[in-house]
Amino acid sequence: MTDEIRAEILKANKDMADQALRVMAAARREWDSEPESYEPEFLERDLIYVGLCGMIDPVRPEVKDAIAEAHSAGIRVVMITGDHFDTAVAIARELNIVERRDQAITGAELDRISDEELATRIEEFGVYARVQPEHKVRIVEAWKKKDKIVAMTGDGVNDAPSIKKADIGVGMGITGTDVTKNVADMVLADDNFATIVSAVEEGRRIYDNIRKCIQFLLSSNLAEVISVFVASMIGFTILEPAHLLWINLITDSLPALAMSMEDAEPGIMKRPPRDSREGIFAGGMGIDCIFQGVVIAGITLVSYYIGLVAEFPGITVDQLIAHPEMGHEGMTMAFLTLSMVEMFHSFNMRSRRQSIFTLKGQNWWLWGAFLVSLLLTFLVIEIPFLADMFSFTVLDPIHYGMAMGLAFLIIPIMELYKMVMRGIEKSKA
Repeated sequence: MTDEIRAEILKANKDMADQALRVMAAARREWDSEPESYEPEFLERDLIYVGLCGMIDPVRPEVKDAIAEAHSAGIRVVMITGDHFDTAVAIARELNIVERRDQAITGAELDRISDEELATRIEEFGVYARVQPEHKVRIVEAWKKKDKIVAMTGDGVNDAPSIKKADIGVGMGITGTDVTKNVADMVLADDNFATIVSAVEEGRRIYDNIRKCIQFLLSSNLAEVISVFVASMIGFTILEPAHLLWINLITDSLPALAMSMEDAEPGIMKRPPRDSREGIFAGGMGIDCIFQGVVIAGITLVSYYIGLVAEFPGITVDQLIAHPEMGHEGMTMAFLTLSMVEMFHSFNMRSRRQSIFTLKGQNWWLWGAFLVSLLLTFLVIEIPFLADMFSFTVLDPIHYGMAMGLAFLIIPIMELYKMVMRGIEKSKA
């Protein structure tokens, strides 16, 4: 075994590693008689080199696309492996995790770097090769010092400390040990990296839908409060407690439940991650709730006034205050308008900023909630004994249509509002 042959073997090893192959060397020794000892230290001496064997653990076809999607979502993917340095770099290049060799580091090199220096340089590295369990913990701590939310995956017992240290520990459901699964926050049933990216998308969809439901409920209830408050300040009753209770139970609850079934919006995985410290009303949601509540209240008050004038042409506020039993048609129109404006508004809330006319697909649960609410509202107004219970009067087709038309106004108003807000947010960006 000369230096030239040794250099040739090492070059062949590197060539294989650069092709993302895991390389195993083979050597042999022949014994003329039975060895004195079968201990490895005795047997494995004076071996004759046979050759190198290159093995590949192919990357799953969906992983490359999943990593690309993670990058578009603002998620940094880092590879930590026990593989040979060259093998790890070759795989990482194939997956677009790194572009250059200097973006990779070995466990031995990590040992020569202090925790402070690692925290400063941590963003330089995308691959960690030949690492030990303690290195993984140091890597997690360094990223957390950068104020990043860190997720760590693993399957072995030696991965447990770093998985526990991470903000989100991910264990493997098939190959993972019980120790790893017990300390993990999430377990992958299929041991597939692409599932993590799918889980991120689903998490964003759920969070979006929660915010939409909260915004819808707050704006609707704010509208009811404003309507009743303004009417009370003037001195008349726009809605009775039973009317408000009906609206809260039917036209608020059903669409809010249906919104939870809304599909993910287009481009949801192209957004940067949200700040973990931001509140539920971040991004102008508080302003949205106030604006929508005021608009819905205004539409309801206009509907009440139209019904009042239709029932008592020329009526004055003083006359209405003096005779509070008057105004049943106005109350009926206000109830119908408020019920329907909230239902129409639920379609606006399919997206906080995008036009509902650009969204692909339909939320059939929301359509079902709309039809049920429309039917129940129609019945409570048109069936005589129910109408008497709620102090409603029969509306003629013209005023019925006017009430529905006023309710539908919330859609074009919100389309215009969204367009303005998109422009403001784009200019800020």
